Amino acid sequence: MNKTGAGNFFEDFRLGQTIRHATPRTLTEGDVALYIGLFGNRFAVQSSRAFASAIGYRDAPVDDMLVFHVVFGKSVPDISWNAVANLGYAGCQFLAPVFPGDTLTATSDVIGLKENSSRKTGVVYVRTRGFKQDGTAVLDYVRWVMVNKRDAGASAPGDHVPRLPVAVEPRVLGGACPPLATKAYDFELAGSPHRFGDYEPGEKIDHVAGITVEEAEHQIATRLYQNTARIHFDQFAGSKSRFGRRLVYGGHAISLARALSFNGLANAFHIAAINGGRHVAPLFAGETVFAWSEVLAVSELPGRSDLGALRLRTVATKDRPCPDFPLKDGTEYDPSVILELDYWALIPR
Repeated sequence: MNKTGAGNFFEDFRLGQTIRHATPRTLTEGDVALYIGLFGNRFAVQSSRAFASAIGYRDAPVDDMLVFHVVFGKSVPDISWNAVANLGYAGCQFLAPVFPGDTLTATSDVIGLKENSSRKTGVVYVRTRGFKQDGTAVLDYVRWVMVNKRDAGASAPGDHVPRLPVAVEPRVLGGACPPLATKAYDFELAGSPHRFGDYEPGEKIDHVAGITVEEAEHQIATRLYQNTARIHFDQFAGSKSRFGRRLVYGGHAISLARALSFNGLANAFHIAAINGGRHVAPLFAGETVFAWSEVLAVSELPGRSDLGALRLRTVATKDRPCPDFPLKDGTEYDPSVILELDYWALIPR
């Protein structure tokens, strides 16, 4: 019996298949501190136990994207260990807060399969769910990933592209955020006076600063999530890929853009949902990430007078500052764009 695994290839997946992922992961204050050290997040609610407690949390919650990456990382050995690239996300909802000391597990359901015309790869669609130790669901999202085939001549395991939601409805947002004691929300300590009513659809915000990706840092971050995808770590294998080098995990760009967005969106402290995302181009160590955001919509939340929701498009670029808000020239992305992320963030009213 072979005691080691080579991960799943495209032809190993089946529609309707459910995969229970290893390994349970208890998140600690050390993980939170390391995440801040890697990305520099400054959102007050996630940074300060005193601030979070004053407004209604029982503790400072773990950063939403750290939760996302840890749940995502659970799925990598089974879903994308043999991936060419992670392609996109849809229908992502943060369902409950996660605090230091909580243990996360994950499962994935295969909801779509589509072989590519080259017959060397195929796209796998999965719905992944993350849970706390008591069974509480904390995260639910769909992603699709291009996976190598073991044998180009193998029959395709299925042919079905699922219909995915364009956006998460505002009426279902807010489950991961307790009722806020808004009078205790200190806008000066939070870093900005701007609240829900100060943002308008169509408004664009240049987040100004840039962060250069270091080879060691992106690998440490990816290990933090126990993400084992070879393309991020194995230069021996990476040198034989079409890129000729290791590829930075796509979620690294998301976290960098989110950290940069503090300048302009400091009070949009909670990502409630990700409507869709696309990794437009690869990111490599040595490149500098910049970001800008557009307010796509604003929405009140049913039954919530404490919070409103901003639908944001955050765009990340490499080696190109964003005062002119680069995105597309017609239907083609600007060559500098690496990420387009459409999400709902909650902000005090």
